[in-house]
Amino acid sequence: MSETAKILLVDDEPAMLRYIRTLLEVDDYKVETASNGEEALKRLDKGLDPDLILLDVLMPGIDGLETLEQLRQKKPGLKVVMLSCVNDTKKVVQAMRLGAQDYLTKPFQKAELDAVIDLCLGQGKTVVGGDAEEVGDDVFFIAASSSMRKIRSQAALVAHVDIPVLLLGESGTGKEVLARLIHKLSPRAHRTFLKVNCAAVPADLLESELFGYEPGAFTGATHAKPGKFELCNKGTILLDEIGEMPPMLQAKLLHVLQDGTFSRLGSRSVIRADVRILAATNIDIPEALATKRLREDLYYRLNAFTLQIPPLRDRKEEIPTLLKHFMTRMAERYARSPLPLSPALLEACQAYSWPGNLRELGNFLKRYLILGDENLAAAELQNPRFDGNGGGILANAAAAAKAAEAGGGLKSLARSAKDEAEGEAIRQALERTNWNRKQAAALLQISYKALLYKIRQYGIAEAKSHHKLSAGA
Repeated sequence: MSETAKILLVDDEPAMLRYIRTLLEVDDYKVETASNGEEALKRLDKGLDPDLILLDVLMPGIDGLETLEQLRQKKPGLKVVMLSCVNDTKKVVQAMRLGAQDYLTKPFQKAELDAVIDLCLGQGKTVVGGDAEEVGDDVFFIAASSSMRKIRSQAALVAHVDIPVLLLGESGTGKEVLARLIHKLSPRAHRTFLKVNCAAVPADLLESELFGYEPGAFTGATHAKPGKFELCNKGTILLDEIGEMPPMLQAKLLHVLQDGTFSRLGSRSVIRADVRILAATNIDIPEALATKRLREDLYYRLNAFTLQIPPLRDRKEEIPTLLKHFMTRMAERYARSPLPLSPALLEACQAYSWPGNLRELGNFLKRYLILGDENLAAAELQNPRFDGNGGGILANAAAAAKAAEAGGGLKSLARSAKDEAEGEAIRQALERTNWNRKQAAALLQISYKALLYKIRQYGIAEAKSHHKLSAGA
């Protein structure tokens, strides 16, 4: 976008028009003004074609939201930022649903206005070329496609409104990364962000994990322990795999959402906590509601606003950017030189469907970086089926290379390859089920007890806590 971008400013207050116009003209934007919604719509009908509209919410005649609705009908792709003196949650949510790019509360500083325009007009590093935006703990959000840029814009907008957000998408699409982005862009950014995987914690322990307990609440509870909601007071909590939460606990969560209070297990004292709740799931919502797996009243409470992350196969234009980013980050992590990404390998990656989404992409690139064999990498994409142990071409080759380096002959090599392939199969099953061990055991066709043993045997549980990959969503 050039420096002569055209901006239409719509506000019924002359002083505010002059103030904002001055801020914009300092940066050489071409500014047009209108004093109400009707005038703005007429200007568009007469051929005005702005790159961005700054639209006041409260105006005489047709208000900003009605103007926005008509603007979207006339020009669906037009970028609109709403301006208001009051941070009205209902109006902000309605503006988002009508397609507003962002929402500024007056009075605002020039830096705030600059940041919003920078994002909307595509001049910021977080948008152009899909460069990485760190959201904490060496995790990055990447928006290198129009769909992800829209999600980034919606996340920025909803971050300022203290309402629950439901994050939907297949496993591995980056729901946790999006949750971290919302937290980072919110007024709670300097407070705690915590994630609880409702599928990874056994049902009988999940309540104490979330709400804490008092001494004697159950066998082994020798001392008081605060739960995640207490630890996260004034911050943001992500309830991942919310569809796996037991119905009884869903009822208690609904109570927290309604009045912000709860009690520790074994206590009658009421605790008040101010926590922003984000919830994520990859379940089929209509089916979960029909089967009572997900409480309808909880769903509608969580569903104040929904962000749906598309699978990687629907945004393949991001793959080259993601591969370069993963390669750079992993090369740093493993102290190796980055490997080239040839046109042939990029083409193979873009032709592949990536059922495991970004998580699978990251694991694929990690194996390529370690083995350094482009032919093997391309062959894995062309023949993605895993063998009986779930190893895959690159994973099995890695096992063989490791055993050969260690020596010990053919038996040692075979045993090492088997262990490596088995461990990889278990990791992939756990990742595919979002670390739901019961589901992973069923997927692997082994008993739950055998899976727990093998997780300990291969140290997979310990590895999980260090498993941090960047994501494009």
